[in-house]
Amino acid sequence: MSQQGSAGNVLAAVANLFFPGLGQLLQGRILAALLFFCITVTCYALYFLIIPAIIGGLFHLWSIIDAARFKSGS
Repeated sequence: MSQQGSAGNVLAAVANLFFPGLGQLLQGRILAALLFFCITVTCYALYFLIIPAIIGGLFHLWSIIDAARFKSGS
């Protein structure tokens, strides 16, 4: 990916809307993708406890913002 706000970052953010962590995976950040996916899906699976569902929603939103604001190190 090139710079913040590039088309690649927008695509990654849109991918995260549908599948948490997919945007990070598209950017080549495998560990971040796994963490966002596992935490978000686990919290969503515990939706009946309400608080984990809220935390899952916050992590999902964080993954979208993180993918959109990513700056390549090189």
